[in-house]
Amino acid sequence: MSFRSVTTACAIAVCAAVPAIAAETVLRVSNQGDALSMDPHSLAEAVQLSFTGNVYEPLVTRDKSLRLVPALATKWTLTGPTVWRFELRRGVRFHDGSAFAADDVIFSIRRAMGEGSDMKTQVSSVKDVRRLDDHTIEIETSAPNPILPDLLTTVYMLDRAWAEANGAERPVDRRRGTENAASFRANGTGPYRLRERQPGVRTVLARYAGYWGTVEGNVAEVVFRPIANDATRLAALVSGEVDLIDPVPLQDIARLQSNPALRVVQGPESRIIFLGFDQKRDELLYSSVKGRNPFKDRRVRQAVLQSIDTEAIIDRLMRRAARPAALMVSEGIRGYSKALDTRLPFDTAAARRLLVEAGYPEGFEVTLNCPNDRYVNDAEICQAVAAQLARVDIRVKLQAEPKSTYFPKVLKRDTSFFMAGWSPAGYDAHNALFALMATPQGGQGQWNLGAYSHPRLDELTRAIQSETDGERRTAMIHEALVLHRDDVGHVPLHQQTLAWAMRAGVEATQRPDNFMFFKWITVR
Repeated sequence: MSFRSVTTACAIAVCAAVPAIAAETVLRVSNQGDALSMDPHSLAEAVQLSFTGNVYEPLVTRDKSLRLVPALATKWTLTGPTVWRFELRRGVRFHDGSAFAADDVIFSIRRAMGEGSDMKTQVSSVKDVRRLDDHTIEIETSAPNPILPDLLTTVYMLDRAWAEANGAERPVDRRRGTENAASFRANGTGPYRLRERQPGVRTVLARYAGYWGTVEGNVAEVVFRPIANDATRLAALVSGEVDLIDPVPLQDIARLQSNPALRVVQGPESRIIFLGFDQKRDELLYSSVKGRNPFKDRRVRQAVLQSIDTEAIIDRLMRRAARPAALMVSEGIRGYSKALDTRLPFDTAAARRLLVEAGYPEGFEVTLNCPNDRYVNDAEICQAVAAQLARVDIRVKLQAEPKSTYFPKVLKRDTSFFMAGWSPAGYDAHNALFALMATPQGGQGQWNLGAYSHPRLDELTRAIQSETDGERRTAMIHEALVLHRDDVGHVPLHQQTLAWAMRAGVEATQRPDNFMFFKWITVR
Protein backbone atom coordinates (compact mmCIF):
# COMPACT_ATOMS: atom_id res chain seq x y z
CA MET A 1 0.00 0.00 0.00
CA SER A 2 1.34 3.44 -0.85
CA PHE A 3 1.46 6.25 1.67
CA ARG A 4 -0.38 9.36 0.54
CA SER A 5 0.59 12.91 1.41
CA VAL A 6 -1.46 14.92 3.85
CA THR A 7 -2.54 18.47 3.09
CA THR A 8 -3.52 21.03 5.68
CA ALA A 9 -7.14 20.90 4.58
CA CYS A 10 -7.16 17.13 4.19
CA ALA A 11 -9.81 14.78 5.45
CA ILE A 12 -10.91 11.43 4.17
CA ALA A 13 -14.66 11.58 3.97
CA VAL A 14 -16.30 8.20 3.67
CA CYS A 15 -19.83 9.43 4.15
CA ALA A 16 -22.55 9.87 1.57
CA ALA A 17 -25.66 11.99 1.88
CA VAL A 18 -27.68 10.75 4.84
CA PRO A 19 -31.24 9.93 3.85
CA ALA A 20 -33.95 11.55 5.91
CA ILE A 21 -35.53 8.17 6.58
CA ALA A 22 -32.44 6.68 8.26
CA ALA A 23 -33.56 5.20 11.57
CA GLU A 24 -31.75 6.10 14.76
CA THR A 25 -29.58 3.27 15.94
CA VAL A 26 -26.81 2.05 18.23
CA LEU A 27 -23.15 2.31 17.20
CA ARG A 28 -20.80 -0.19 18.82
CA VAL A 29 -17.17 0.98 18.67
CA SER A 30 -13.98 -0.67 19.85
CA ASN A 31 -10.51 0.77 20.28
CA GLN A 32 -7.39 -0.99 21.51
CA GLY A 33 -7.30 1.39 24.51
CA ASP A 34 -9.79 3.21 26.68
CA ALA A 35 -10.33 6.92 27.18
CA LEU A 36 -8.62 7.14 30.56
CA SER A 37 -10.90 9.78 32.07
CA MET A 38 -14.03 11.74 31.30
CA ASP A 39 -12.24 14.87 32.53
CA PRO A 40 -11.45 16.79 29.32
CA HIS A 41 -8.45 18.63 30.78
CA SER A 42 -6.70 15.63 32.34
CA LEU A 43 -4.73 14.20 29.41
CA ALA A 44 -3.71 15.63 26.02
CA GLU A 45 -3.98 12.27 24.25
CA ALA A 46 -5.80 11.53 21.00
CA VAL A 47 -8.21 8.80 22.14
CA GLN A 48 -9.05 10.83 25.24
CA LEU A 49 -9.68 14.11 23.42
CA SER A 50 -11.48 12.41 20.54
CA PHE A 51 -13.93 10.60 22.81
CA THR A 52 -14.62 13.48 25.21
CA GLY A 53 -14.98 15.77 22.18
CA ASN A 54 -18.36 14.12 21.59
CA VAL A 55 -19.52 15.18 25.06
CA TYR A 56 -17.75 18.50 25.53
CA GLU A 57 -17.09 21.28 23.02
CA PRO A 58 -14.52 24.04 22.44
CA LEU A 59 -15.10 27.64 21.43
CA VAL A 60 -13.66 26.95 17.98
CA THR A 61 -13.62 23.60 16.20
CA ARG A 62 -12.61 22.02 12.89
CA ASP A 63 -14.86 20.67 10.18
CA LYS A 64 -14.35 17.50 8.13
CA SER A 65 -11.71 19.28 6.06
CA LEU A 66 -9.93 20.61 9.18
CA ARG A 67 -10.96 24.22 8.56
CA LEU A 68 -11.62 26.38 11.62
CA VAL A 69 -15.35 26.81 12.16
CA PRO A 70 -17.52 28.19 14.99
CA ALA A 71 -18.52 25.97 17.88
CA LEU A 72 -19.45 27.57 21.22
CA ALA A 73 -18.15 30.87 19.87
CA THR A 74 -19.84 32.25 16.76
CA LYS A 75 -17.16 34.84 16.04
CA TRP A 76 -13.60 35.65 17.12
CA THR A 77 -11.77 38.88 16.41
CA LEU A 78 -8.28 40.18 17.15
CA THR A 79 -9.12 43.57 18.68
CA GLY A 80 -5.53 44.43 19.66
CA PRO A 81 -2.06 42.92 19.33
CA THR A 82 -2.65 40.69 22.35
CA VAL A 83 -6.45 40.63 22.75
CA TRP A 84 -8.86 38.17 21.15
CA ARG A 85 -12.61 38.79 21.53
CA PHE A 86 -15.01 35.84 21.33
CA GLU A 87 -18.75 36.21 20.86
CA LEU A 88 -20.46 33.22 22.45
CA ARG A 89 -23.32 31.21 21.01
CA ARG A 90 -26.67 31.96 22.57
CA GLY A 91 -29.26 29.37 23.55
CA VAL A 92 -26.73 26.63 24.37
CA ARG A 93 -27.48 24.39 27.34
CA PHE A 94 -25.40 21.84 29.20
CA HIS A 95 -26.69 18.30 29.52
CA ASP A 96 -28.24 19.07 32.92
CA GLY A 97 -30.23 21.92 31.38
CA SER A 98 -28.18 24.84 32.73
CA ALA A 99 -27.35 27.69 30.37
CA PHE A 100 -23.89 28.13 28.85
CA ALA A 101 -22.45 31.61 29.42
CA ALA A 102 -19.25 33.65 29.74
CA ASP A 103 -18.51 32.54 33.32
CA ASP A 104 -18.24 28.92 32.13
CA VAL A 105 -15.64 29.90 29.53
CA ILE A 106 -13.58 31.87 32.03
CA PHE A 107 -13.72 28.99 34.49
CA SER A 108 -12.81 26.38 31.85
CA ILE A 109 -9.83 28.25 30.44
CA ARG A 110 -8.47 29.00 33.90
CA ARG A 111 -9.00 25.36 34.83
CA ALA A 112 -7.06 24.28 31.72
CA MET A 113 -4.26 26.64 32.79
CA GLY A 114 -4.16 25.39 36.37
CA GLU A 115 -2.73 22.67 38.55
CA GLY A 116 -3.29 19.12 37.30
CA SER A 117 -4.16 20.16 33.75
CA ASP A 118 -2.51 18.48 30.80
CA MET A 119 -3.81 21.21 28.47
CA LYS A 120 -1.44 23.94 29.66
CA THR A 121 0.44 23.87 26.37
CA GLN A 122 -2.63 25.09 24.46
CA VAL A 123 -3.31 27.98 26.85
CA SER A 124 0.20 28.83 28.01
CA SER A 125 0.16 32.20 26.25
CA VAL A 126 -3.03 33.30 28.04
CA LYS A 127 -2.48 36.15 30.48
CA ASP A 128 -6.09 36.90 31.39
CA VAL A 129 -9.65 35.93 30.53
CA ARG A 130 -12.37 38.48 31.21
CA ARG A 131 -16.11 38.82 30.81
CA LEU A 132 -17.58 41.69 28.84
CA ASP A 133 -21.15 40.41 29.16
CA ASP A 134 -22.93 37.05 29.37
CA HIS A 135 -22.08 36.23 25.77
CA THR A 136 -18.79 38.04 25.15
CA ILE A 137 -15.35 37.33 26.57
CA GLU A 138 -11.84 38.56 25.89
CA ILE A 139 -8.66 36.53 26.09
CA GLU A 140 -5.49 38.53 26.59
CA THR A 141 -2.19 36.86 25.77
CA SER A 142 1.20 37.71 27.23
CA ALA A 143 2.48 38.37 23.69
CA PRO A 144 0.83 38.37 20.26
CA ASN A 145 -0.45 34.88 19.44
CA PRO A 146 -1.89 34.68 15.92
CA ILE A 147 -2.80 30.98 16.24
CA LEU A 148 -4.70 31.10 19.54
CA PRO A 149 -8.04 30.08 17.93
CA ASP A 150 -6.29 27.04 16.40
CA LEU A 151 -4.98 26.00 19.81
CA LEU A 152 -8.37 26.32 21.49
CA THR A 153 -9.92 23.60 19.31
CA THR A 154 -9.14 20.95 21.95
CA VAL A 155 -9.81 23.08 25.04
CA TYR A 156 -13.30 21.99 26.06
CA MET A 157 -15.82 24.00 28.08
CA LEU A 158 -17.24 22.82 31.41
CA ASP A 159 -20.20 24.03 33.44
CA ARG A 160 -18.69 26.06 36.28
CA ALA A 161 -21.57 25.47 38.70
CA TRP A 162 -21.58 21.71 38.03
CA ALA A 163 -17.81 21.40 38.49
CA GLU A 164 -17.88 23.33 41.76
CA ALA A 165 -20.87 21.37 43.09
CA ASN A 166 -19.10 18.09 42.30
CA GLY A 167 -15.65 18.99 43.66
CA ALA A 168 -14.13 19.07 40.19
CA GLU A 169 -12.75 22.61 40.19
CA ARG A 170 -9.35 21.21 39.23
CA PRO A 171 -8.66 18.58 36.60
CA VAL A 172 -7.45 15.09 37.32
CA ASP A 173 -3.64 14.92 37.41
CA ARG A 174 -2.59 11.78 35.55
CA ARG A 175 0.93 12.14 36.96
CA ARG A 176 -0.42 11.47 40.43
CA GLY A 177 -3.09 8.98 39.40
CA THR A 178 -5.73 11.07 41.16
CA GLU A 179 -9.43 11.13 40.27
CA ASN A 180 -12.49 13.20 41.03
CA ALA A 181 -16.15 13.33 39.99
CA ALA A 182 -15.19 14.53 36.50
CA SER A 183 -13.27 11.28 35.97
CA PHE A 184 -16.49 9.28 35.85
CA ARG A 185 -19.27 11.80 35.18
CA ALA A 186 -19.70 14.56 32.64
CA ASN A 187 -21.83 17.59 31.87
CA GLY A 188 -21.00 19.06 28.49
CA THR A 189 -22.78 20.84 25.66
CA GLY A 190 -21.93 18.27 22.97
CA PRO A 191 -24.24 16.14 20.85
CA TYR A 192 -23.86 13.16 23.19
CA ARG A 193 -24.22 12.88 26.94
CA LEU A 194 -22.59 10.32 29.20
CA ARG A 195 -24.99 7.57 30.23
CA GLU A 196 -22.69 4.93 31.69
CA ARG A 197 -19.00 4.73 32.57
CA GLN A 198 -17.17 1.52 33.47
CA PRO A 199 -13.44 2.27 33.07
CA GLY A 200 -11.66 -0.36 31.04
CA VAL A 201 -14.93 -2.17 30.29
CA ARG A 202 -17.42 0.04 28.47
CA THR A 203 -18.66 3.59 28.19
CA VAL A 204 -22.10 4.45 26.86
CA LEU A 205 -23.14 7.76 25.31
CA ALA A 206 -26.68 8.79 24.39
CA ARG A 207 -27.85 11.48 21.97
CA TYR A 208 -28.53 14.77 23.76
CA ALA A 209 -31.99 15.93 22.67
CA GLY A 210 -31.26 19.55 23.58
CA TYR A 211 -28.15 19.85 21.40
CA TRP A 212 -27.88 23.27 19.74
CA GLY A 213 -26.16 22.02 16.57
CA THR A 214 -26.76 19.65 13.67
CA VAL A 215 -26.26 15.90 13.92
CA GLU A 216 -25.74 14.60 10.39
CA GLY A 217 -25.77 10.91 11.26
CA ASN A 218 -28.37 8.66 12.88
CA VAL A 219 -26.48 7.35 15.89
CA ALA A 220 -28.68 7.57 18.97
CA GLU A 221 -26.43 5.59 21.31
CA VAL A 222 -22.72 4.78 21.32
CA VAL A 223 -21.32 1.76 23.15
CA PHE A 224 -17.53 2.12 23.37
CA ARG A 225 -15.50 -0.94 24.39
CA PRO A 226 -11.72 -1.10 24.73
CA ILE A 227 -10.39 -4.44 23.39
CA ALA A 228 -6.61 -4.52 23.67
CA ASN A 229 -6.01 -7.82 21.90
CA ASP A 230 -5.89 -7.36 18.12
CA ALA A 231 -7.33 -10.78 17.28
CA THR A 232 -10.19 -10.40 19.74
CA ARG A 233 -11.02 -6.91 18.47
CA LEU A 234 -10.99 -8.15 14.89
CA ALA A 235 -13.15 -11.14 15.73
CA ALA A 236 -15.69 -8.85 17.39
CA LEU A 237 -16.02 -6.92 14.13
CA VAL A 238 -16.21 -9.98 11.89
CA SER A 239 -18.87 -11.59 14.11
CA GLY A 240 -20.99 -8.43 14.20
CA GLU A 241 -20.42 -7.88 17.92
CA VAL A 242 -19.09 -4.38 17.13
CA ASP A 243 -19.64 -2.09 14.14
CA LEU A 244 -16.34 -0.18 13.91
CA ILE A 245 -12.81 -0.78 15.18
CA ASP A 246 -9.73 1.43 15.46
CA PRO A 247 -6.99 0.54 14.75
CA VAL A 248 -6.97 -2.40 12.36
CA PRO A 249 -4.11 -4.89 12.68
CA LEU A 250 -2.07 -4.11 9.57
CA GLN A 251 -1.53 -7.76 8.68
CA ASP A 252 -5.31 -8.23 8.43
CA ILE A 253 -6.19 -5.29 6.17
CA ALA A 254 -6.12 -7.26 2.91
CA ARG A 255 -8.28 -10.03 4.38
CA LEU A 256 -10.86 -7.55 5.64
CA GLN A 257 -10.92 -5.73 2.31
CA SER A 258 -11.87 -9.01 0.59
CA ASN A 259 -14.89 -9.47 2.87
CA PRO A 260 -17.98 -7.87 1.23
CA ALA A 261 -19.63 -7.41 4.61
CA LEU A 262 -16.79 -5.14 5.78
CA ARG A 263 -14.68 -2.27 4.57
CA VAL A 264 -11.43 -0.59 5.60
CA VAL A 265 -10.85 3.17 5.53
CA GLN A 266 -7.24 4.37 5.43
CA GLY A 267 -5.53 7.73 5.34
CA PRO A 268 -2.32 9.43 6.50
CA GLU A 269 -2.25 10.43 10.16
CA SER A 270 -0.76 13.74 11.30
CA ARG A 271 1.14 11.99 14.11
CA ILE A 272 4.90 11.40 14.32
CA ILE A 273 6.05 8.35 16.30
CA PHE A 274 9.35 9.06 18.05
CA LEU A 275 11.81 8.03 20.75
CA GLY A 276 12.84 10.33 23.58
CA PHE A 277 15.74 10.35 26.04
CA ASP A 278 16.28 11.54 29.59
CA GLN A 279 18.80 14.37 29.08
CA LYS A 280 18.56 16.01 32.50
CA ARG A 281 19.68 13.53 35.16
CA ASP A 282 23.38 13.10 35.78
CA GLU A 283 22.78 9.35 36.00
CA LEU A 284 20.08 7.46 34.14
CA LEU A 285 17.37 5.51 35.89
CA TYR A 286 17.37 1.79 35.16
CA SER A 287 20.74 1.82 33.40
CA SER A 288 23.98 -0.14 33.68
CA VAL A 289 25.98 3.09 33.44
CA LYS A 290 26.79 4.52 36.86
CA GLY A 291 27.60 8.16 37.43
CA ARG A 292 26.98 9.15 33.81
CA ASN A 293 24.07 9.80 31.49
CA PRO A 294 24.94 8.60 27.99
CA PHE A 295 22.02 10.47 26.44
CA LYS A 296 23.46 13.85 27.36
CA ASP A 297 26.02 13.22 24.63
CA ARG A 298 24.76 14.02 21.13
CA ARG A 299 27.02 11.30 19.72
CA VAL A 300 25.15 8.66 21.71
CA ARG A 301 21.77 10.01 20.58
CA GLN A 302 23.00 9.98 16.98
CA ALA A 303 24.26 6.41 17.46
CA VAL A 304 20.74 5.40 18.50
CA LEU A 305 19.28 7.10 15.43
CA GLN A 306 21.75 5.48 13.01
CA SER A 307 21.26 2.06 14.60
CA ILE A 308 17.56 2.01 13.74
CA ASP A 309 16.56 0.68 10.34
CA THR A 310 13.29 2.58 9.85
CA GLU A 311 12.74 1.12 6.38
CA ALA A 312 12.83 -2.40 7.82
CA ILE A 313 10.31 -1.43 10.50
CA ILE A 314 8.03 0.20 7.92
CA ASP A 315 8.35 -2.74 5.55
CA ARG A 316 8.00 -5.63 7.98
CA LEU A 317 5.88 -4.24 10.82
CA MET A 318 3.99 -1.36 9.26
CA ARG A 319 3.53 -3.12 5.88
CA ARG A 320 4.40 0.14 4.13
CA ALA A 321 1.59 1.96 5.95
CA ALA A 322 4.02 4.66 7.08
CA ARG A 323 6.84 6.85 5.80
CA PRO A 324 10.22 7.57 7.48
CA ALA A 325 10.44 10.84 9.41
CA ALA A 326 13.41 13.05 10.27
CA LEU A 327 11.41 15.93 11.75
CA MET A 328 9.07 16.06 14.73
CA VAL A 329 6.21 17.31 12.54
CA SER A 330 4.54 15.61 9.62
CA GLU A 331 3.35 16.56 6.17
CA GLY A 332 0.24 18.74 6.44
CA ILE A 333 1.42 20.63 9.51
CA ARG A 334 1.95 24.38 9.07
CA GLY A 335 5.73 24.95 8.93
CA TYR A 336 6.63 21.48 7.63
CA SER A 337 9.27 21.27 4.88
CA LYS A 338 9.79 18.14 2.81
CA ALA A 339 13.27 19.38 1.84
CA LEU A 340 14.34 19.32 5.51
CA ASP A 341 12.77 15.94 6.27
CA THR A 342 15.86 13.85 5.51
CA ARG A 343 17.25 11.26 7.93
CA LEU A 344 20.83 10.32 8.59
CA PRO A 345 21.43 6.89 6.99
CA PHE A 346 21.02 3.62 8.84
CA ASP A 347 24.66 2.73 9.56
CA THR A 348 25.62 0.43 12.44
CA ALA A 349 29.35 0.92 11.78
CA ALA A 350 28.97 4.68 12.13
CA ALA A 351 26.89 4.13 15.29
CA ARG A 352 29.62 1.97 16.84
CA ARG A 353 32.26 4.60 16.08
CA LEU A 354 30.13 7.27 17.72
CA LEU A 355 29.70 5.14 20.86
CA VAL A 356 33.46 4.56 21.08
CA GLU A 357 34.12 8.30 20.65
CA ALA A 358 31.61 9.04 23.41
CA GLY A 359 33.31 6.61 25.79
CA TYR A 360 30.96 3.62 25.52
CA PRO A 361 32.96 1.02 23.56
CA GLU A 362 31.02 -1.80 25.25
CA GLY A 363 27.67 -0.05 24.98
CA PHE A 364 25.32 0.10 27.94
CA GLU A 365 21.99 -1.18 29.25
CA VAL A 366 18.82 0.91 29.48
CA THR A 367 15.06 0.42 29.93
CA LEU A 368 12.70 1.50 27.14
CA ASN A 369 9.17 2.45 28.22
CA CYS A 370 6.54 1.82 25.61
CA PRO A 371 2.70 1.82 25.47
CA ASN A 372 1.13 -1.35 24.11
CA ASP A 373 -2.45 -0.21 23.51
CA ARG A 374 -2.14 3.16 21.82
CA TYR A 375 -0.44 3.02 18.43
CA VAL A 376 -0.45 0.59 15.53
CA ASN A 377 2.05 -2.16 16.40
CA ASP A 378 3.51 -0.01 19.19
CA ALA A 379 4.98 -2.84 21.28
CA GLU A 380 6.30 -4.61 18.17
CA ILE A 381 8.03 -1.39 17.04
CA CYS A 382 9.72 -1.11 20.43
CA GLN A 383 10.79 -4.76 20.21
CA ALA A 384 12.30 -4.10 16.78
CA VAL A 385 14.13 -1.01 18.09
CA ALA A 386 15.50 -3.04 20.99
CA ALA A 387 16.75 -5.76 18.65
CA GLN A 388 18.41 -3.24 16.32
CA LEU A 389 20.12 -1.37 19.18
CA ALA A 390 21.48 -4.67 20.48
CA ARG A 391 23.64 -4.85 17.33
CA VAL A 392 25.69 -1.92 18.67
CA ASP A 393 25.63 -3.23 22.27
CA ILE A 394 22.93 -0.87 23.53
CA ARG A 395 21.09 -3.51 25.52
CA VAL A 396 17.44 -2.53 25.90
CA LYS A 397 15.13 -3.89 28.56
CA LEU A 398 11.66 -3.33 27.15
CA GLN A 399 8.85 -2.33 29.51
CA ALA A 400 5.64 -2.34 27.45
CA GLU A 401 2.43 -1.63 29.34
CA PRO A 402 -1.10 -0.27 28.92
CA LYS A 403 -1.37 3.50 28.67
CA SER A 404 -3.27 3.54 31.99
CA THR A 405 0.07 2.86 33.71
CA TYR A 406 2.42 4.11 30.98
CA PHE A 407 1.23 7.72 31.04
CA PRO A 408 1.42 8.26 34.83
CA LYS A 409 4.97 6.88 34.73
CA VAL A 410 6.37 8.92 31.84
CA LEU A 411 4.46 12.10 32.73
CA LYS A 412 6.28 12.02 36.07
CA ARG A 413 9.48 11.72 33.97
CA ASP A 414 10.13 8.36 35.63
CA THR A 415 11.80 7.17 32.44
CA SER A 416 15.22 7.07 30.80
CA PHE A 417 14.13 6.14 27.29
CA PHE A 418 10.59 6.11 25.88
CA MET A 419 8.43 5.90 22.78
CA ALA A 420 5.58 8.34 22.17
CA GLY A 421 3.68 10.04 19.38
CA TRP A 422 2.52 13.59 18.73
CA SER A 423 0.00 15.26 16.44
CA PRO A 424 0.35 19.04 16.90
CA ALA A 425 -2.60 20.95 18.31
CA GLY A 426 -3.69 23.64 15.91
CA TYR A 427 -1.94 21.83 13.02
CA ASP A 428 0.99 24.18 13.54
CA ALA A 429 4.67 23.29 14.09
CA HIS A 430 4.92 25.74 16.97
CA ASN A 431 2.86 23.39 19.12
CA ALA A 432 5.39 20.56 18.66
CA LEU A 433 8.29 22.93 19.33
CA PHE A 434 6.62 24.36 22.41
CA ALA A 435 5.28 21.11 23.89
CA LEU A 436 7.96 18.56 22.90
CA MET A 437 11.26 20.36 22.29
CA ALA A 438 11.44 23.59 24.30
CA THR A 439 12.93 23.55 27.81
CA PRO A 440 10.30 22.49 30.38
CA GLN A 441 9.06 25.59 32.17
CA GLY A 442 5.42 26.06 33.14
CA GLY A 443 3.24 24.98 30.21
CA GLN A 444 6.26 25.04 27.90
CA GLY A 445 7.87 21.64 27.41
CA GLN A 446 5.05 19.89 29.23
CA TRP A 447 5.56 16.82 27.02
CA ASN A 448 9.34 17.25 26.75
CA LEU A 449 9.62 14.24 29.03
CA GLY A 450 13.41 13.93 28.72
CA ALA A 451 14.00 17.64 29.39
CA TYR A 452 15.90 18.31 26.16
CA SER A 453 17.13 21.92 26.24
CA HIS A 454 18.72 24.28 23.74
CA PRO A 455 18.78 28.08 24.30
CA ARG A 456 18.48 28.95 20.60
CA LEU A 457 15.50 26.64 20.12
CA ASP A 458 13.81 28.26 23.14
CA GLU A 459 14.49 31.70 21.69
CA LEU A 460 13.04 30.71 18.33
CA THR A 461 10.00 29.08 19.92
CA ARG A 462 9.17 32.28 21.79
CA ALA A 463 9.61 34.37 18.65
CA ILE A 464 7.53 32.04 16.48
CA GLN A 465 4.58 32.26 18.86
CA SER A 466 4.20 36.02 18.42
CA GLU A 467 5.43 36.46 14.83
CA THR A 468 2.66 37.63 12.49
CA ASP A 469 4.68 37.79 9.26
CA GLY A 470 4.16 34.43 7.56
CA GLU A 471 7.50 34.22 5.75
CA ARG A 472 9.57 35.20 8.78
CA ARG A 473 7.60 32.79 10.95
CA THR A 474 8.13 29.88 8.54
CA ALA A 475 11.86 30.63 8.30
CA MET A 476 12.17 30.53 12.10
CA ILE A 477 10.22 27.27 12.27
CA HIS A 478 12.59 25.74 9.72
CA GLU A 479 15.64 26.91 11.66
CA ALA A 480 14.27 25.43 14.89
CA LEU A 481 13.33 22.10 13.29
CA VAL A 482 16.76 21.73 11.67
CA LEU A 483 18.53 22.66 14.91
CA HIS A 484 16.61 19.97 16.78
CA ARG A 485 17.07 17.43 13.97
CA ASP A 486 20.84 17.95 13.83
CA ASP A 487 21.17 17.93 17.62
CA VAL A 488 19.16 14.68 17.76
CA GLY A 489 16.99 16.01 20.54
CA HIS A 490 14.63 13.10 19.85
CA VAL A 491 14.61 10.30 17.30
CA PRO A 492 11.61 10.56 14.95
CA LEU A 493 10.68 7.17 13.51
CA HIS A 494 7.77 7.54 11.10
CA GLN A 495 4.48 9.13 10.16
CA GLN A 496 1.92 6.36 10.01
CA THR A 497 -1.35 5.62 8.25
CA LEU A 498 -4.71 5.40 9.96
CA ALA A 499 -6.84 2.31 9.42
CA TRP A 500 -10.42 1.90 10.58
CA ALA A 501 -12.57 -1.13 9.75
CA MET A 502 -16.34 -1.14 9.83
CA ARG A 503 -19.39 -3.04 8.72
CA ALA A 504 -20.38 -2.24 5.15
CA GLY A 505 -23.44 -0.32 6.33
CA VAL A 506 -21.46 2.13 8.44
CA GLU A 507 -20.55 5.52 6.98
CA ALA A 508 -18.02 7.66 8.87
CA THR A 509 -15.56 10.52 8.42
CA GLN A 510 -11.88 9.90 9.10
CA ARG A 511 -9.70 12.97 9.68
CA PRO A 512 -5.89 12.94 9.83
CA ASP A 513 -5.99 13.76 13.56
CA ASN A 514 -7.86 10.46 14.15
CA PHE A 515 -10.69 12.20 15.97
CA MET A 516 -13.90 10.19 15.62
CA PHE A 517 -17.04 12.32 15.84
CA PHE A 518 -20.16 10.23 16.24
CA LYS A 519 -22.44 12.99 14.95
CA TRP A 520 -20.96 12.34 11.48
CA ILE A 521 -21.63 8.58 11.50
CA THR A 522 -24.58 6.76 9.96
CA VAL A 523 -25.39 3.09 10.56
CA ARG A 524 -27.66 1.51 7.95
